[in-house]
Amino acid sequence: MNFQNVCIESIVHLLPDEVVTSTQIEEKLASVYQKLNLPVGRLEMFSGIKERRFWHKGTRPSDVAAQAALKALDKAGIVSKKIGCLINASVSRDFIEPATASVVHEKVGLSEDTMIFDISNACLGFANAMVVVANMIEKGVIKAALVVGGEDARDLVESTIDHLNEDEQLTRKSIKKSFSSLTIGSGAAAAVLVHESISKFHHRLIGGSCLVSSKFNNLCQGDNTCSNKNASKLLMSTDSETLLKSGVELAKKTWEKTKKVLNLTNDDIKKFIFHQVGAAHRKLLCETLGIDLTKDFSTFPLLGNMGSVSLPITLSMAVEEGNIKKGDMVALMGIGSGINSMMLGVKW
Repeated sequence: MNFQNVCIESIVHLLPDEVVTSTQIEEKLASVYQKLNLPVGRLEMFSGIKERRFWHKGTRPSDVAAQAALKALDKAGIVSKKIGCLINASVSRDFIEPATASVVHEKVGLSEDTMIFDISNACLGFANAMVVVANMIEKGVIKAALVVGGEDARDLVESTIDHLNEDEQLTRKSIKKSFSSLTIGSGAAAAVLVHESISKFHHRLIGGSCLVSSKFNNLCQGDNTCSNKNASKLLMSTDSETLLKSGVELAKKTWEKTKKVLNLTNDDIKKFIFHQVGAAHRKLLCETLGIDLTKDFSTFPLLGNMGSVSLPITLSMAVEEGNIKKGDMVALMGIGSGINSMMLGVKW
């Protein structure tokens, strides 16, 4: 895919105030660690994640997505009536029906002419949504669009802790499928994309490519299937080792395809922005794709894996901290369970 007329006019993020360290999580699993003779510090050693953040209890995904949306509109200098499409792209949603986008639409005060819907594709949802609206802008259907996401990790992490403490059949082998669930963090992001004719900043989304290897859709699956004190709780089961290996293999193929589509080399890229999973993922991905580690900007040590908003939050923070300069070529590299991979190029 190639875009000639699409710009990322603004990209913003919001982070929760409540910090939860890996040490605090392990303290809640002290009896499990003792029973299985697991070393304290295993979670941080396993993931490279020192801490993550949670929204205050009762916070809805639409609450923080709407706050991020207003911040993005203000930064872009775009009035709400110009937004032709709003997509909510987070894994976390207020409810199954209606679309969480409808709640964000009301909170932000967008026009009744705005097309709204949710997109769900695990950790790749935000990138998918950017491409959907970019195609609409490129074809002249709309002039401006808003992509939002609010991820809330609290329920998954707390449900996982409860489940592990209550599972009398737990073993050192079976606990492995739950460790990834303890690395998840919360955050919110929003991006305004516009036609270049109305752009003031001209951060061009130039295109990219995507690939899927759906035979691995069973490696990471989550559902409200945990019966915990008579309440349905969210749990996820993840084959981390196979997912890591298979995901990086797909990422390599996607990156090679993307470089051909955009006529780029690794040397052309000033900054690589990955979906943030953990230290092992970062190391293997860079080694496999031949990426210079100094060109990576990482957020996972202090924020964890924030699902669909991990990629845009990392981009937003890199820009905010001055790690991306005007004119830099930036690679956005997303991988999501399923397995899906999307790589995008941005001329900042």
